Amino acid sequence: MNHRYLAFDIETAKILPEDFDDLHAHRPLGISCAATWCTDNDEPEVFYSKLSNDSPAPKMSPQDLFAFIKHLESKVEEGYTIVTHNGLGFDFDILAEESGQWNSCRSLARNHVDMMYHFFCGKGFPIGLNAAAKAIGISKPADVDGSVAPQLWKDGEHQKVLDYVAQDCRLTLDVAEASEQNGRISWITQRGSQSSFPLPSSGWLTVKEASELPLPDTSWMDNPWPRSKFTGWLEE
Repeated sequence: MNHRYLAFDIETAKILPEDFDDLHAHRPLGISCAATWCTDNDEPEVFYSKLSNDSPAPKMSPQDLFAFIKHLESKVEEGYTIVTHNGLGFDFDILAEESGQWNSCRSLARNHVDMMYHFFCGKGFPIGLNAAAKAIGISKPADVDGSVAPQLWKDGEHQKVLDYVAQDCRLTLDVAEASEQNGRISWITQRGSQSSFPLPSSGWLTVKEASELPLPDTSWMDNPWPRSKFTGWLEE
């Protein structure tokens, strides 16, 4: 294994209409909770704000988000490499907005491994975490996903949401490590077949490194996404 990874994920707090199209159009979203899971740990760490009665708050406070960012920075200083699936285009962007710590989040985002972004830079299209997880024999729970987590949190189902965000970290960690060991990331396509994308001999690339890959051929696509869809917020 080339890296000691720390997977991290957030859950948003804002309840959205069932037919929403663009999640970012409803910002600010708030953050109900977050989680991390390290390569050499058997359990995750979860983070959320508390009310005066010690119950979970509707969303994390800027002060607690600042402390969470400091936690991520301290783990990087200890030698961990942060790994996410779409953390560049979502988690770090939202974390920066909610905490106000733009410079710290930009630095963390540039230097972390976003598996989806690495894949996107190589192929020109994204894949979901669950598609990659299923290719190695695991998957997300069927009864919870990110779209229902805000309502569950509001309804007091805090542990269910904390378990879900932690499980996403575990899936991210498992996919990152299995892919690096295999020298490729595999995924289940929309047609149900399995495909794969090779990784460099050094393993996963950071956002900064992946951004230097040559642009893939997307001439077969009607409306290919530009990399700026994910990196635009990094510009100060």
